[in-house]
Amino acid sequence: MNNSPKNIPDNTAVRVALWRAMHVQVDQAPHILEDEIGLKLINPDEGWRQRPDMDPDFTRGFRASIIARARFIEDQAIEYLSRGVNQYVVLGAGLDTFAQRRMDVALKMQIFEIDQPLTQAWKKQRLIEIGYDLPAWLHFVPVDFENGKSWQDELVNSSFDKTKPAFVASTGVSMYLTKEANAVSLRQVATMAKGTTLAMTFLLPADLLEPEDRMGLQMSEKGARASGTPFLSFFPPEEIVSMARAAGFSDVKFVSGLDLSKKYYSGRTDGLRSSSGENILIATV
Repeated sequence: MNNSPKNIPDNTAVRVALWRAMHVQVDQAPHILEDEIGLKLINPDEGWRQRPDMDPDFTRGFRASIIARARFIEDQAIEYLSRGVNQYVVLGAGLDTFAQRRMDVALKMQIFEIDQPLTQAWKKQRLIEIGYDLPAWLHFVPVDFENGKSWQDELVNSSFDKTKPAFVASTGVSMYLTKEANAVSLRQVATMAKGTTLAMTFLLPADLLEPEDRMGLQMSEKGARASGTPFLSFFPPEEIVSMARAAGFSDVKFVSGLDLSKKYYSGRTDGLRSSSGENILIATV
C-alpha cells in the first residue's frame, strides 16, 4: 500500500472499501452500489486482488452483505432528505464516499462524518490528492474515543444543529462494543431532536443464522479476534428492539439480511445474497 502505515484507516475499513470496489470489478451488472473511490483513496499495491481476503468466491457473501447494507443506508438517507431531514451523521465513517459519489443529493445535505482524528486527517489529505474538494456541507468531526471524548459533544461543537432532526447511520460498529456500550449509544441518539432516526447494523447469534451462513460468521469472528478487535456483542432482534425502546425511541423496527437480499438481489443469477447474520435496527425518536 502506497501510503504512510501509521495514518491509514484500520484493516476493517480498508477491507470494506476494497470489497465495494470488487463488486464493480467482478460481479455481474446491474451493480447495487458503484464505488471505486475508496480503492483510489487506499491506492493499494498492484497485487491487492490476490490477497486471501479478496478471493472473489470466498468473499462473495461478505461482499454482498456489505454492498446491500451500504445501499440500504444511502437509500434511507435520501428518503429522509425528501422528508426534510437534511442532517446526515455517519458514525465510524471510515472510507465512506457517499459525499463524493452522490453529490447530486449530498449537496442538499449537511453531512457529518465522525471518526478517529488520524483517520480523518488521512482521508481529507487523500481526497484532495485524488482531486476532490472538501465542500462546506461536508463536515469532518474528529473524536478521540481513546481519551474518552464524546462523539455527541464533538458533533454539537461543530456546525450541527441540535434543534433539528438527523438521520444517523452506524454500520459495522455494534459488534465491537459491549452490550452496555451499545445501550449507551442508543440512549445518546435517543436524546437528539424529535424525528431523528438511527440506522444501526447488528449481528445475530450464530444459532439464529441460516445454516449456510454460520461458517462465514465463525470465520469473521475468528479473523476479528486474531486482529485484536474481537466481536463482543450479538443480539437477537427482540433484544435490540427492546433496548432501543428502553432507550427512548418511539418507533422501532428491524430489517433482516434476508429482507435486504429480497430487495436488492432477487432474480440475480450470480449467487449474490446478503447473509442472514447482519440485520439493521431502524429507530426513530
